[in-house]
Amino acid sequence: MKLQDQSILVTGGASGLGLATVKGALEQNAHVIIADLAQSPGSSLADELGDRVTFVETDVTEPEQVNAAVQKANSIAPLRAVVHTAGRGGAVRLVDKEGRPGDSALFEAVVKTNLVGSFNVSAAAAAVMAENEPVESERGVIVLTASVAAFEGQIGQTAYAASKAGIVGMTLVAARDLARKGIRVNTIAPGLMDTPLLGRLRDDIRASLAASVPNPARLGDPQEFADLALHLVDNRYINGETIRIDGAIRMAVR
Repeated sequence: MKLQDQSILVTGGASGLGLATVKGALEQNAHVIIADLAQSPGSSLADELGDRVTFVETDVTEPEQVNAAVQKANSIAPLRAVVHTAGRGGAVRLVDKEGRPGDSALFEAVVKTNLVGSFNVSAAAAAVMAENEPVESERGVIVLTASVAAFEGQIGQTAYAASKAGIVGMTLVAARDLARKGIRVNTIAPGLMDTPLLGRLRDDIRASLAASVPNPARLGDPQEFADLALHLVDNRYINGETIRIDGAIRMAVR
């Protein structure tokens, strides 16, 4: 799917992996909609990046807000692609350090943002994409974001790993559900990426994390994520896949 003069919606597009994707899509002359939280720098980024970028305040756990972002994107140009990077963390164990049952409310909040949010974005986008005129037999592409934690969740990642594993599980089913509508669905599972979240860590901790990656022994560059996401939009024969981008890391127990 070529993006020139078409709309692409990037959730979580105001920072990290999403912002790198926004900039990559702009290089393809797409119309880019940043869907991010009100407290994000999305509005100022849209002003800075030019008239092909629009910011829409969006909480992916709120279907009405997701629908509004999708409709805004489609009103500018046909919505042909979504790259969904919005998500959150949250440390949850089955039993906490005091021996009490884990925090059910936090578990639910993480799953709601990461997994239910992925469903909300995919469903809203697919409903609009299904009305597009097909281009070389396809109408749109959805790229979701999981994590290597879906496969090797660490201690304390009960909620995060479960939510990301749910996205992996949803990917093939979604691709099959949408096949007759000409919409592809793929997922990227990043490893240790050099995002603002890791940027808050001490230099020695960042260096230790980088050294744990087999090859190349460094943190991933958000641009590498963006390149893969946009390749998945472009490559018409990749469908229903979850692709790790992690330098061959396999996460330790903790």
